[in-house]
Amino acid sequence: MAAHSGDSPTTASDPPRGALLVVFLTVFIDLLGFGIVLPVMPRQAEPYLQTLGLPPAGIGAMIGVLFSVFSLMQFVFSPIWGRLSDRIGRRPLLILSLLGSVIFYALYGYAVTFPESQATTAITLMLLSRIGAGIAGASVGTAAAVIADCTPPEKRARGMALIGIAFGAGFTLGPLIAYFGLALFRQQPWGVGALASLLSFVALLIAVFVFRETRRPGVRNAKEFVSFSRTAAVLGIPAIGALVLTYFLSIFAFANFEATLARLTKQSFGMSDDDNFLVFAFIGVVLMIAGGLYRPLAKRLPEGRLLAAGVALMILGLGGLGLVALAVHRQAVAGNVPQLLENLFFAVSAVSVVGFAFVNPSVSALLSKGADPDEQGEVLGVNQSFASLGRILGPFLGSLLFSLHDSRTLPFVAAVAVLCVVAALLPRATASSVSPGHTAPTGGGGPSG
Repeated sequence: MAAHSGDSPTTASDPPRGALLVVFLTVFIDLLGFGIVLPVMPRQAEPYLQTLGLPPAGIGAMIGVLFSVFSLMQFVFSPIWGRLSDRIGRRPLLILSLLGSVIFYALYGYAVTFPESQATTAITLMLLSRIGAGIAGASVGTAAAVIADCTPPEKRARGMALIGIAFGAGFTLGPLIAYFGLALFRQQPWGVGALASLLSFVALLIAVFVFRETRRPGVRNAKEFVSFSRTAAVLGIPAIGALVLTYFLSIFAFANFEATLARLTKQSFGMSDDDNFLVFAFIGVVLMIAGGLYRPLAKRLPEGRLLAAGVALMILGLGGLGLVALAVHRQAVAGNVPQLLENLFFAVSAVSVVGFAFVNPSVSALLSKGADPDEQGEVLGVNQSFASLGRILGPFLGSLLFSLHDSRTLPFVAAVAVLCVVAALLPRATASSVSPGHTAPTGGGGPSG
């Protein structure tokens, strides 16, 4: 790469005071909004889709679209947000992202107020709200870049684990807030969107009034914001490309579980909406605990070993979920679903979530160590983009497969098969540490450095 003159790259020697705490709070509060909407969206969409006369497979596919379009926007915009943050700073992008969340979660709340006789309008507005929220939510890579700005390489994995903890805390409290908040709003359907929008507004205020910039100005010349050649160049680095593929496939597998969980709890265990909120809160608690466990483990074990352990736990947990779903189906046909199977459902769900909580920071830490300090936003944005692609394809396939067989096992079979491919990729992804400063070549994608 061309040598930098003048300003030096951002280092961890003098990070803005409280930057890590503010990023944690911002991601946490933003994820509260996501955690509020996720458990109820499939259930709120399903009556409208039934009114439109769609068959079961069509309903499953459309619910998959509502999940996937959010991630499609993240796939497109994550590298753009990353490149913008490398040029103009992390703070403006985080503020813009949170402002979009405020607007589009409010639109979601408005969409579900329409009667079923206006199903087309309701579904259209729900789709628009998901598109807008996906564009706004394409800043997780930028948040990870803030962590990279503020931590030295030897502490990078522990820093990245903060985002996982924030996700877990958001997933925990989001469903719980929805559980009690809907009671406050007397079960009004718009209450979910209103709560998510309000909490995103709180996060916006934190970003505006507390967060200070972590990216030093003047360390990079301008470059193209939309550049497929730059993305291809990042993926062309062998270790980085293998890690991005590993993360993409892991996300794809886990998204089969995320997108079908609300329907599984209803159709296999007969859980109510209130029960479902508590299931999602349980998932969030496990994510938060696993993130806290990861940080001390990262002091003692290399990221490659933690990544391999995470993949193994995901295979065990998601495979177990498939077996539980099959057993529940057989027992339901016989007219009885033992409590033991519900307990096993929680146990194997926890195992899969712990595994995912280990995969996420391990990949982010390995990638950020290999990225030039001036290109943290771009490299992590590309990774987040392909993670979003996994969240496009995973929910769509999972929702479709869920509707194809009464046993509800097909999404988990697909997830385990994909994770076996991930396990085969791990030696290549972790065989050699990614050396700091090995980042995308600058040719063909605009000037750099």
